[in-house]
Amino acid sequence: MRRLLNTTITILVLAFPVAALANLTGTPTLSSGQILNLDTGTVVASGGDILWNGSTITPQGSATAISATSFGLSGASEFNSLVSAGPTALTGFTSLLTSAPIPASSLIVGGIFAVKTNGGNIAGVLVTAQSGTSITLQFVTFIATVPTITQVLNNYGLIPSGFTNSGIAPGSLFIIKGSLLASATTVSALQSSAAPGLPTTLNGASVKVTVNGTTTVPVFYYAIATQLALVMPSNTPTGSGQVTVTYNGQTSSPFNITVVASAMGFDAYNGTGTGLGVATNAVTGALYSYTNSIPPGTTVVLWGSGLGADSARDTTFVGAAFSIPGLAQIYIGGVAASIGYQGASGYPGVNQVNVTIPANAPTGCNVSLVGVTAGGLPTNFLTLPIGTGVCQDPVYGITGATYNPPPGQTTVNTGFVSLDYLTQPATSGSGTNVNVSATASFESYTGSTFGSSSGSVSLGGCSVIESVSATASTGTTTGLDAGNITVSGAAGSDMLSPLASLFPSVAASEAGIYESVNAMGVSTLPAGFLTTAGGTFTYTGSGGKDVGPFMTQIVFSSPLLTWTNQAADATVTRSAGLPVTWTGGAPGTYVVLSGSASSGSVFGFFTCIAPVSALQFTVPPYVLAILPAGKGFLTVENSTVPQTFTATGLNSGAAYGFVGYEINSTYN
Repeated sequence: MRRLLNTTITILVLAFPVAALANLTGTPTLSSGQILNLDTGTVVASGGDILWNGSTITPQGSATAISATSFGLSGASEFNSLVSAGPTALTGFTSLLTSAPIPASSLIVGGIFAVKTNGGNIAGVLVTAQSGTSITLQFVTFIATVPTITQVLNNYGLIPSGFTNSGIAPGSLFIIKGSLLASATTVSALQSSAAPGLPTTLNGASVKVTVNGTTTVPVFYYAIATQLALVMPSNTPTGSGQVTVTYNGQTSSPFNITVVASAMGFDAYNGTGTGLGVATNAVTGALYSYTNSIPPGTTVVLWGSGLGADSARDTTFVGAAFSIPGLAQIYIGGVAASIGYQGASGYPGVNQVNVTIPANAPTGCNVSLVGVTAGGLPTNFLTLPIGTGVCQDPVYGITGATYNPPPGQTTVNTGFVSLDYLTQPATSGSGTNVNVSATASFESYTGSTFGSSSGSVSLGGCSVIESVSATASTGTTTGLDAGNITVSGAAGSDMLSPLASLFPSVAASEAGIYESVNAMGVSTLPAGFLTTAGGTFTYTGSGGKDVGPFMTQIVFSSPLLTWTNQAADATVTRSAGLPVTWTGGAPGTYVVLSGSASSGSVFGFFTCIAPVSALQFTVPPYVLAILPAGKGFLTVENSTVPQTFTATGLNSGAAYGFVGYEINSTYN
């Protein structure tokens, strides 16, 4: 087992009760190279929250920021109005917080920005003066004095509340996210489950769970200011309940939770709840990866938590096996797999599932994996590399080496160009529009962003993303400068525009994106650039400071794909599955079926991949069960045969064309 607990602690949306806050104010002047700690109001040489380099301000550590100036807010009067409204007004910006530098254009006198500090507090900042390489700021930081809970999640599945499969099971590992939860700021070590067992208090924190009038006390694996990791007692009743955290003599407001008999979450390789799953060989314990894929017929161990109650292991390690039949089925690449054992691993809250990869399972780098309960509710959706040695996805033109950087390399640079032909509902609500667009994306990935491969799925499978208004993020994505990029075809040519040139406040992660639009969002491609007749289109890159010159082509064959049962799919009965049929498409390629629906802040999105030659695919009921009932959309797309290209500064480059149809759908 690669990981016992999830220690990702990013929280992007934070709201504090006004009564639980104390204001810290100041008007410091920073010289180039100085750092301001907004939690203490002091200028420091290291640590702190924001660094001034003489022209821009960059968040430090886990701090994040967003410029309010880019939303039309500026000046002392609007700053005072924001502060008077309290932290609720500032937290309206926090879903857009990033670690990207605040540009100089937003740091002129009167500029306003918001910061989530390393201490988890919210600060509003106004630029009051700037002279040479020094800057004077006026800030207000809302300091929390009472523990605040923002999320309660299964430690591995990380499925947000509001989804049908988001409950917490008795006997499972779960995490509480928030602020001022405990005294420690980092996880130095997990608490030992050797006798006498895990503690009920840690770093000044204690937790109570109350369901149907019964109160239970979870035990800790770790406790830091922004996150607690605990085991839900097996004698906790099922039903709607509440959890509270007490720290430093003060108790948080109750946070609503739902306790269910079983809600398994599988461990993801990068702790994100999606992407590559953790699977080990049942005999040797070896960990499988993109370069060490799993041969069909192999029995593997999947790790996670949430199968159900196990009172013998709530606090202390007990090695004897104990079956907990929380899952009725496991599907690998859409094929039912044989479960040999599911239950206790020995450690409190940690479950294992021994499963044999079906002999007829599809192979690939991201073969879908999901468990389903007897009631039809799925676990989180992960992927496994199935095959021999380095995994292969030839239909996408990638291998396991694409996902694994060379030894010693922690950053991966990728390039992607595409030409899209999309038929979708008109914005007026009646009729359809045909939109042709050319795009290019050149990005550098560090940390687990690239390796997690979240949302990617091999041929024949489905993936699901479940999110609310904010999502956790690991690693960093930064745009790359590829110079001038031109696309040409029989009807003419067009130079794509960098988003950063059209929108100066664009985030660093989007700075490497190029599109065939002007500042008004209107296409700049020549009339008739791509039609149903298809054709050959050439992308040429001049090369920039990060990426060298390149040339590649996208070829559309004829006839283009046609979605034949589009009208019937406008109404989706989730419990019956969703059949999709088509004709045409590029030979030897695949069809992407995707859809989404939302209810309030809860958003569910699925993607399934099928070979174009199949001419049909049925989205399984356990995939559709994730989506909230209500309005949403469906999209059917066909890609051209993928082409690869090389350029200095890139680890990989790919070119695709897409033909797509989008409709509004109702999910019942």
